[in-house]
Order: sequence, then C-alpha cells, then structure tokens
Amino acid sequence: MSSKESRKVRYAYGVTMALLAGGTALSIATGPVGAQVAQNAPAAMPPNGAPQSFADLAARLQPAVVNISTKQRVPVRSQSDPFAEMMRRFGLPGTPQGQDDGDGTPQGGQGQGGQGRTRETGSLGSGFIISPDGYIVTNNHLIQSQTGNGTVDEVVVTLTNRKEYPARIVGRDQASDLALLKIDGANLPYVNWGDSTRARVGDWVLAIGNPYGLGGTVTAGIISALHRNITGGGAYDRYIQTDASINMGNSGGPMFDLNGNVIGVNSALISPTGASVGIGLSIPAEAARPVIDSLRRGQRPQRGYLGVGLQPLDENLAEAFGLPKDRGEVVRSVVPGEPAAKAGLQQGDVIVRVNGQEVNPEQSASYLISNIPVGSRVPIDILRDRKPQRVTVTVGLRPTDEQLARLLGDDSGSVTPETPATPTPQTLGLSLAPANPALLSRYKLPSGSTGVVITGVDPNSVAGEEALREGDLIVAIGNRRVTSPAQVVEAIAAARRAGAPRIALLVKRGSGPEAFATLDLRPQR
Repeated sequence: MSSKESRKVRYAYGVTMALLAGGTALSIATGPVGAQVAQNAPAAMPPNGAPQSFADLAARLQPAVVNISTKQRVPVRSQSDPFAEMMRRFGLPGTPQGQDDGDGTPQGGQGQGGQGRTRETGSLGSGFIISPDGYIVTNNHLIQSQTGNGTVDEVVVTLTNRKEYPARIVGRDQASDLALLKIDGANLPYVNWGDSTRARVGDWVLAIGNPYGLGGTVTAGIISALHRNITGGGAYDRYIQTDASINMGNSGGPMFDLNGNVIGVNSALISPTGASVGIGLSIPAEAARPVIDSLRRGQRPQRGYLGVGLQPLDENLAEAFGLPKDRGEVVRSVVPGEPAAKAGLQQGDVIVRVNGQEVNPEQSASYLISNIPVGSRVPIDILRDRKPQRVTVTVGLRPTDEQLARLLGDDSGSVTPETPATPTPQTLGLSLAPANPALLSRYKLPSGSTGVVITGVDPNSVAGEEALREGDLIVAIGNRRVTSPAQVVEAIAAARRAGAPRIALLVKRGSGPEAFATLDLRPQR
C-alpha cells in the first residue's frame, strides 16, 4: 500500500521476519583499543582474495564494534484482588485501601501520586563507532520506546575493553531504522564506511556484533543477494542478504567487506524460528550513510516524495490489468495537493518508469523517488487504460512518519491480496448495496464515503476465496468510480465479454487506505 503500506510477505515455509533486538545481559569481549587511525585503514587490510584466516582482520575491527544496552520503564497492567475488593465493599476486615502488598506499590495498581505501576525493561544490541570522538551508528528499533512514541530512558555503550559509557541519542530515523548515538570519549577506535554499490553476490563479508548478548562475536559468509525486497515496497526495502550468521542482538552491528570497510548495518533476519537459518539482512551503506550524515548535522533526512499510495503488480493484479507481473506499480491512492496530484497522476495508473529507470521489485517507485533531490523535475512513464503516457513531476519533501500516517490513513484495516482462488462457481457471490450513512456507520467506514458496500459474501463463491469480505467498500473498478451495484455488475459483465481473466476492484476497508483486490472471472473448470 505505500512505503508504509500493508502487504503480506509470503515465504514457502511460513518464514517470518524478526528484528534482532534482544539477548541476555552478558558481554564478553577482548581486544586492545586501537590507535588514533581508522581500524580499517588501507595499510592494515589484507590483500585481495579470501585469506586463509580472518583473525587479523577481526582483531583490528572488533574494538570499534560496541555493545548497546537500553533501559526503560513501561506501564504494568495491574489486576486488583477481587476478594479484597469484596471485603472493602462490605466493610469487612481485610486489606485496607492503599496498603502495600509487598512489591513496593499500594494495591489497586496505583503508586505514589496516583501513578500507575511500572516495571523496568530493556534490550541488547550492537553498534559501531564511526569517529574517534564517539559517534556511534545503530538501529532505531533498539533505542525506540516499546510504545513507539519516543525513546528509551537510558542507553549504555560498552566497548570491547569492558569500559562503559552513557550515551545520548543524537538523532534517529524510523523510516530507515537507523539511529546515531554519542559518547564522550577521545582517541576511540573507529571504522570507515565502504562502497556497497560495488558489492557483488558471492563476495566475502564479516559480521561482528552481540548475538544473545555474547559480546564481540565474529561470523563470516558471503553476500547471498543484493537489493533484497522483503515488504513489497518502500524507500528502504532494499537489503543486502548474507549467510553470515546474524541472530538476535546483532541489530545495529556492522557488515564488513574484506577491505574492512562497513558496507552494511545488520538489521533483521528471516527465520521460521527466530534464530539464524542463513538469511540475514543488512541496510546497505549507500542508504545508511546519507541518513547518518544528516542526523550528525542535526537535520532530518530529506527524501523525495510523490504523495501516492502504491501497490506492486503481483500475479493476480497484473492479470487484471493485462500487464506482466512485477513490472510497475499501480497507484491506489493520490494525496490531494501533493506532487503526484499536481502532475495529474490518477488512481489506477500504473507507474512503469521513474526518470528513465524501470520500476520492479528490486527498485520500487518509492525507492527511486526517495533518492531524487527534492525540487527536481522528473519524467514518470505510466500506463493509463493500458495506454502509455508520460507526466512530469516536481519531487516534494517526504513528510514525517506521523504526517504520512495522517495523510494515508491507518493500515490496520487494509486489504491484503490473498492466495489465488480456485475458480469454481459461475457466480461471484457478492451482495451489494449503495453506500449510505447507515451502512458506513455499521462497517466503520468514513462518513461521506461514496461507492458500493459489500453486504455479504458467499463463502463457497469466487469472492469468498479472494481477499474481499463483508463491509468492504468498492470505490472503483479499475480506475472508474462506481456508486451503484448496477455499475459494478455491468463492469464485471463487460470484462467477461472482453475475455478478461480477472478484474481489479479498488476497495476501502474500515479506516485503512484504499487498495486493489481482484476477482477471478473465469468460468468453472
């Protein structure tokens, strides 16, 4: 649905993505603190080619990799003792209101001054020093509060010589999952950024971090894939994949090439168990470094912005639009007054190229636009009703995540395309009604919405096997708005007469943003 849009990611064995914060509170690491030169200075690096041992390289790099631990207090949902409540209600002897129950707070879930009970929690992860005066790169999810609204209360950085430093958060960027910390130090060991654009599949890499709180762990492997897309879109959905072991607690740690330069920031893993199965993911240095540089200057990272919600052309949607799959993205929403709307982009347009570069799973439209300087005028090639057109857009400044959420709506009620259905029944199995205030209220749809409400879905029909469900609002068929059931029926009939295998419906679910779903129009087989 957008850079933040809801889409299911499917893996053959029920694979899930796990952020790598966590681990135990043990930090064991050795190694001398380096001199006032970069730990990965060229003269100290081994010659090209895989060495017989990574020991010399690891020994030089480890002092610049740090352990990061955090603490914060989070609310505890308190449960009152029903027996004591009954005793108090009837004035019987028992625990008086406000008596300490042994854990330091009065019963009833209130502490001093009426404040709710809290407990201390924390996380462990990794980071790396990028300057001798103590700037440290890590992941945002390590230092973000559990509620997502703010940061943790305390961050402590531990070097390989076990010296601890309190750290302050210089800046953080939720979109890229990056953060910059600062400790007060001098002549600290540090490492330099490398050039991830020159990385190739099959190159050797080293990962250093604190998996499960075990400090200074070194693992080696190769680059398994580049430009790995795991969420289906977004400006930062473009990872380096490696089989170097990455586990919980490696978050924020560096991925090094054989020259000892940082080409990635370890961020996530794909695993059915939560432990490494050889699919680790790192944010490429080419994406991370500009963000960190902006945070270091005290600026918010600037990214290009169109003001559209986009949806990849998966197999079903591509079939509905009569286009090859995984080539282009369909516009499912356009934010009024933003660059795309000003340039004339419409719902149902398919963006196939941005500034001459093809839109595909490896480089989404969001990724391409985000890397174009704000204010630039760029051509965008689209297909509208399957006919090629070109529009010119003046790239805007991407709003904050909070602003985007307000602009595009909450994804919690969004429509997610499901596995293709088995096209058996002749009927589509939908009950339809024009949108009216009563139906909008019943299905928690925004007041004033127009379209056709699905009031029932036959579970044994084609519709019952697809992503549609009762309460969905059909806003458009393709890029044509509909306001009556007759228009929906006629559009489906026209598509069938034209021999279309599938039809695309623009659907709104609850307060979520609009998204395309499809229906299989083929007769029973």
